[in-house]
Amino acid sequence: MISALNQLVDYIDGHLTEEIAVDDLAVSLGMTEYHLRRMFSSLAGMPLSEYVRRRRMTVAATEVLDGGELLAIAVRYGYGSTEAFSRAFRSVHGAGPGDVRRDGGPLRTQPQLRFRLTVEGNTPMDTRIADRPAFRLIGHSARVPLIHHGPNPHIQAHIASLPAAEHDRLKALGNTDPRGLLQVSANVDPDYTEGSELTYHGVAVTPTTPVPGDLDAIEVPAGTWAVFRAEGAYPAVLQSTWASTATDWFPSNPWRLRPGPSMVAVLDRSADFSTASCELWLPVERA
Repeated sequence: MISALNQLVDYIDGHLTEEIAVDDLAVSLGMTEYHLRRMFSSLAGMPLSEYVRRRRMTVAATEVLDGGELLAIAVRYGYGSTEAFSRAFRSVHGAGPGDVRRDGGPLRTQPQLRFRLTVEGNTPMDTRIADRPAFRLIGHSARVPLIHHGPNPHIQAHIASLPAAEHDRLKALGNTDPRGLLQVSANVDPDYTEGSELTYHGVAVTPTTPVPGDLDAIEVPAGTWAVFRAEGAYPAVLQSTWASTATDWFPSNPWRLRPGPSMVAVLDRSADFSTASCELWLPVERA
């Protein structure tokens, strides 16, 4: 994985003025584009698309300072107009091309990333592999912003908006694994950007279970899941477990992520939800 990510970084720098064919590169490296993007964003701390934009604007800044014609620079880096290029340039550098050309800055450089292996993994991960037949997720859906660190007030508000009786009703409907009320994230961009994702607060049922008319549903095909158990301060322990899957577990095991919903099953929690025992279900396939 470390080698693959460094080859990806080298490929990007060699094709900054071209379309970045991540899918072709992923195939040549023996993995899927989905898995490569997810591992990059988890380990780099930014989406792949954001890194490409920052690198392009870093290199383009030199051409701006050299007095090159803005439209030609814009087109060279994949933008159809000087306006679109200027917006991207400003989002990275905090100033437009004209300001930088006049004042010499400010410039915010994105160095080329280099991934290195460090010896960690001193904390064992409580994991199991589960092969599951097809099932259905039913519940109440909401579009909420993805937040990588700390509590997500949007998810909290969505869950709190459901009366206690509705929580009990959903629990009664659930009839297959993973058990209990679930926090489900589906249709997430492979880059896992901080933005919008589809979050379900619901339960898992068999494919033949009728869906009440007031509930949303996701059909989940049969497949394999890596299930990670986490206990401690919530949601910090869950977020650190997410991070450890990328830094420790996937590089050490012959599995890769596949498209599909991720699910969090809360097994037990304190009254104020400050601590919890939970399971993180990730869809995987043999690497």
